[in-house]
Amino acid sequence: MKMVKSLVLGSAAALLAMGGAQAADLPVKAKAVEYVRVCSLYGAGFWYIPGTDTCIKIGGYLRVDGTFNGSGVYDDPAWSGNAGLGTRFSDYTQVRSRMALTVDTRTATEYGVVRTFAQGDFQFNDFGNSAPATTSPAASLSGLSSSLLDGVGGGYVAVEYVFIQFAGFTFGKSSSAYATPWNGYPGNNSSFLIGGEDSVTGVNNIQYTAQFGNGVSASIGLDDPTVFNRTPLLNLAAGGTAPGLAGAVSAAGVGTNAYGGWYMPDVVANVRVDQAWGLFQLSGELHEVNASYNVLTTAGAPLAGTTALNDSVLSGHPDSKYGGSVMAALQIKNIPTGPGDDIKFDATWAKGDTKNTVSTSATSPTFLMMGGVPGQLGPNGSVGFGATSDGVYLPTAFGGDGQIHLTTSYGVRGAFNHNWDPYWSTSLFGGMAWVRYDSTAQSEFCAAYGVTVAGQGTTYTCNPNYSISMLGAVTRWTPVKNLTFSAETIWTHLNQGFTGSATFSPGAPEPTSTYAYKNQDTISLNVRVQRNF
Repeated sequence: MKMVKSLVLGSAAALLAMGGAQAADLPVKAKAVEYVRVCSLYGAGFWYIPGTDTCIKIGGYLRVDGTFNGSGVYDDPAWSGNAGLGTRFSDYTQVRSRMALTVDTRTATEYGVVRTFAQGDFQFNDFGNSAPATTSPAASLSGLSSSLLDGVGGGYVAVEYVFIQFAGFTFGKSSSAYATPWNGYPGNNSSFLIGGEDSVTGVNNIQYTAQFGNGVSASIGLDDPTVFNRTPLLNLAAGGTAPGLAGAVSAAGVGTNAYGGWYMPDVVANVRVDQAWGLFQLSGELHEVNASYNVLTTAGAPLAGTTALNDSVLSGHPDSKYGGSVMAALQIKNIPTGPGDDIKFDATWAKGDTKNTVSTSATSPTFLMMGGVPGQLGPNGSVGFGATSDGVYLPTAFGGDGQIHLTTSYGVRGAFNHNWDPYWSTSLFGGMAWVRYDSTAQSEFCAAYGVTVAGQGTTYTCNPNYSISMLGAVTRWTPVKNLTFSAETIWTHLNQGFTGSATFSPGAPEPTSTYAYKNQDTISLNVRVQRNF
């Protein structure tokens, strides 16, 4: 029995020993850990994408805005639409919540750095100032139902910059080579400061920048003009009845946009000096103004036996014209008022390129304001308007010369930015634009307007020239780094060219009544909280 126990125990010990020996012989490797490495080549926040030599930075901001007595959420003054008319369809408070997400990648190559950049804005807001009875799905983005955008649980993504940079070239959606580094923001929160160009949300373009050293550079580019660099080209016969002009221009001065498709991109360029004392820049732009057809609607068909919509080609079109704009910009740093203070200023002249003077981050407004109504400071029973356009034309079949007459405009814009201490800062800013029509354009515009509104030359005089000016201030409080609270107020003044009074309706739901043509004023307020990351 003892022998049997010894054999069993000995066999078990041998098996355990063999198992241990086999286990000891197996190689055991710790799982590789790939740590994220900081990339210091391009500034703070970059890190290497594991397994590559590409550096990436993810950033952005979260912003909440509220605007009071405005046409839009980013301190858009009450200068048009229901807000300008002071109707009960207008939302006097508008709010937007936005998270902007940016992705920036850089890769060093033998040709220099290859960069990609994209920004998407995740946002939720209301789309106020539209009469509920007339709002249709097409009033929202790309025909989407507004309930998908501003209903409970709605919202949408807006794309700002999306571009690739390589060997001095930029391809994609970025600020125009015409723009200043501050675009339309010399010191303001508002996205609607009049007086200069603003492509802060990007235009499709191709551009090349050459660096000459000592802060001197030059850029040239080709921009798509259709989204951000067109104001209406007015066909002063559109909507009319041959040989008259009834309906070609509304009582509020609005005409029909007859721009054609674009054949030539905008050619843009700048020369810039950027040094410790500040910046100086000269920019130029060449812009094509081309019409579609002389006859656009079923109401007016000057050619016997034709219908306008089917036979627009037969009605012909005016010859295209070329306009453009020039801009000078200046930034002065290290001024004696305090560390970090600066002055930014730019001035623009444009012909047939009005978007570069009456500019916003959205489309350029055509102004219409009533006095004595909620939100407006003008005289009771008065109205003022200004038609924004790149040009006007009246076909020969309707009594005109058939030529496009380019609109001339001027603009100035700037700000003084002051830091009180590391936590508080204030900016004083302003802008102004002047819009001028030549004598032929004035005559043709007023002829069309006189058919719509009786009394021209008797109870009122017609002059479509006008100016629009803005003056504002914003104060910011930054209690901790990258968290800022701010409040901004803007006074806006419309100096219109009509005199006297007439009987008409400026637009639904306003009644037909006698209105005096007067200059108009309004004040808007914006409050904002923003966290950068």
